[in-house]
Amino acid sequence: MQGDRRERRSNVLRHRLLAGAALIACAPLASPALAQTAAGAPQSAPAADGLAPDAVYVEAESARRDGDVVTAQGGPDDRVYLRTRGHTLRGESVSYDLAAGTAAAQGQVEATAPDGTVVHASRLELDQNLNAGVAVDFATRTPDGASLMAATAVRRSETANEMNYAIFTPCPICDANGPKTPSVSIQAEKVVQDEELRAILYRNAVFRIGGVPVFYTPFFAHPDPTVERASGLLVPIVNYDEGRGVSVELPYLIVVSPSEDWLISPQINTEVAPLLNLQWRRRFVNGQVVVRGGYTYERNFGDFDLNGDGDFESNVRFGDRDHRSYLLSHGEFDPEGPWRFGFTAERTSDKTLFDRYDVRDPYQDNGLYYGDRRRLISQVYAERQSERSYLSVAAFSIQSLRLDPRFADTDFRDADGFKVFEDDDTLPLVAPLIDARWEPEGPVLGGRLRLKGSAVSLYRDAYVGSPVLRPELLPTTTVGAGGVDTRRVTGQFEWRRALISPLGVRWEPFVDGRADVYSVGDLPPVLGVDPDDATVSRTRLSAGVDVSYPLIRRTAEADIILEPVAQLSVSTDPDLDPRIPNEDAQIVELDESSLFRIDRFSGYDLLEGGARFTAGGRATIRWAEGRSASLFVGRSHRFDQEDAFRTPIPDDPTRLYDPTGLASETSDWVVQGTFSPSDRIRSWGHATIDGSGDIRRAEAAVDGRWGRRNLASISYIVDRSDPLYIEDRPDPANPGGPPLGSLNRNYEFIQLAGQQFVYRNWGFTVAGIADLERDVITRSEVGLLFDDDCFRFELGFRRDNTRVRPSGPSEGVYVRLNLATFGGSGYGQSEMR
Repeated sequence: MQGDRRERRSNVLRHRLLAGAALIACAPLASPALAQTAAGAPQSAPAADGLAPDAVYVEAESARRDGDVVTAQGGPDDRVYLRTRGHTLRGESVSYDLAAGTAAAQGQVEATAPDGTVVHASRLELDQNLNAGVAVDFATRTPDGASLMAATAVRRSETANEMNYAIFTPCPICDANGPKTPSVSIQAEKVVQDEELRAILYRNAVFRIGGVPVFYTPFFAHPDPTVERASGLLVPIVNYDEGRGVSVELPYLIVVSPSEDWLISPQINTEVAPLLNLQWRRRFVNGQVVVRGGYTYERNFGDFDLNGDGDFESNVRFGDRDHRSYLLSHGEFDPEGPWRFGFTAERTSDKTLFDRYDVRDPYQDNGLYYGDRRRLISQVYAERQSERSYLSVAAFSIQSLRLDPRFADTDFRDADGFKVFEDDDTLPLVAPLIDARWEPEGPVLGGRLRLKGSAVSLYRDAYVGSPVLRPELLPTTTVGAGGVDTRRVTGQFEWRRALISPLGVRWEPFVDGRADVYSVGDLPPVLGVDPDDATVSRTRLSAGVDVSYPLIRRTAEADIILEPVAQLSVSTDPDLDPRIPNEDAQIVELDESSLFRIDRFSGYDLLEGGARFTAGGRATIRWAEGRSASLFVGRSHRFDQEDAFRTPIPDDPTRLYDPTGLASETSDWVVQGTFSPSDRIRSWGHATIDGSGDIRRAEAAVDGRWGRRNLASISYIVDRSDPLYIEDRPDPANPGGPPLGSLNRNYEFIQLAGQQFVYRNWGFTVAGIADLERDVITRSEVGLLFDDDCFRFELGFRRDNTRVRPSGPSEGVYVRLNLATFGGSGYGQSEMR
């Protein structure tokens, strides 16, 4: 019986709040009808910048003054309007004590403070500071949209407000039809808003989702919505993985100061030992430091052939328990002046730790130089930049989490059952890497002069063959061969001048000069080449002209723009000495911007010479706001082919191919375009096509939105740059064993992500990455979705079939939860790697 009475009491409370306070909060504002001015107030309408400090402005149907008390009457449609000391007060009747500075109002009361905070009530009494003293059917909304409602509210002290039978919700409580049940709310018998603690405290709190109670606690507290950061438990992260079992991550934030905090986030697993995640952040006057790490003491786990029968047992633990950890940290400092500096420190003890424990977002772009997916970078750097100069000095090393390219296409394991990863000793230590640029203040010979300088030293512990080494330097045996060390210094100047003819043709003559000096050590012993240290120098001088003639035609239906561009350049022989390793120019990304560069390689180790002619053009049509289409087509012609750009395939050094698209007399065609038929659909594409019409590389993407929240994105990428690619290359050392993958593999991927709402706020989400070359879906997930203005919930199933995992395909359940004010949890689709 007692429980029934409590439930009836709760229902009465809920209906009273939603029908009373919420109705008042949703009431529209009324326009003032008649203006009267109380004694002591200005006799004319107030200025836009406000009243005098002691003035009171009143608008009402009728108003009178009895001594120091001003009383005004209005109605539901013409409420009284009172303004004083930056506060405004509306109500069907309002009284104000000029001597005490207190006020009272009844009937659809609305009080607005100078900071913009709005309070609604059916009856409201204000103290001398015009803060709420007593309120009935109280409702207020914070600047971030959160609402707090109560049957009664009393201001107990300067810093504490007490509310009885209250509801707090970060969700909207009104729509076009009036009051509505909030998606997420907390209901309590008593709520105290402590302004000094900047917290909201609850007694006998009930959590409701869509009005349905889901959780009860006798005490609960959370920061005031105006607080940017506060210590406390964040939204837990829950998911399931076959290797770890059920995982619950419990992040707890400790705010040390406005500029420092800690995040302690243990991951509790049912099948393996917990993983403790920590993060420390500290802001300084001119910079910040973020240190993130994790630790566990556990055996290895995954798919391994423990009994030697040739079959891998699924998700087993094996070996001895060991210390396993990771570190991801970075810092950046930008003091006053031209200099800034920073660092990154990224390392992990296990190359599959991130995969096995689903560590979130481990591959970030911090620092001056970025790693990439499945490669971690540790670096220190400093930069100096002014209006006409730039200088950077850096040093870094790399840890690879990639599979060995020889076995990337197979499930090859070593004698201990572990997958074979890329050897870190084959990756260079870069120390230092220097880049500098300078321009004089004024024009030189009527044009712009730019001076550039660069220097680098690279050190390797292990031998690396092609494409770092040229075919002439590949030894017949690599036994005892060490890593090749390289040091380079480069100086370069560039002069350009823009001229426009009376017909609108743009002529841009240019001169470019460059000199390189290389010092190469530990070259492999090859017939005819000195294996000792070698010093090699080379120079190149180029001159030419760029010509463009943009044309535009406007019609009633559309704007049409044609932009033809051509370039003629002549360069001296670049003298590509075979002893110079190719460290930074192994591939060329030909596109509209790079096609017309003097050096179309991304790095310095390869450079072009001779005479060449490049031409292209872009056509653009715009027929409405946000609706357009464009297409660029271009190609370059070289008067002599450059065989030095051809590279031996790692599988068979006797066979050469052109990964650049620049070795022949004619380069690949560059085709690039965009198409946006409406503001809800955007698409783009880019492709390089060889002379026979075959696609060498291509990328395309389409983003679409329909309805209010439905959206989808699909992207496609293909690489066919190696015409000699063999998908399943036999292992010459083990003819009967599993085939080896190609070291220079072609690939083709398609990625899809989207969400579709089916009924009101309910829908589904899908995401996936498919490897079309291997005919396998590498990652996929499908989930049920609920999403409204303040609450998003996803429950779904995911499958991970990436070959880098120590186990086979991993399947599990994921939960993603995002609540307004309270934060979020889970993994976003953008983190699919």
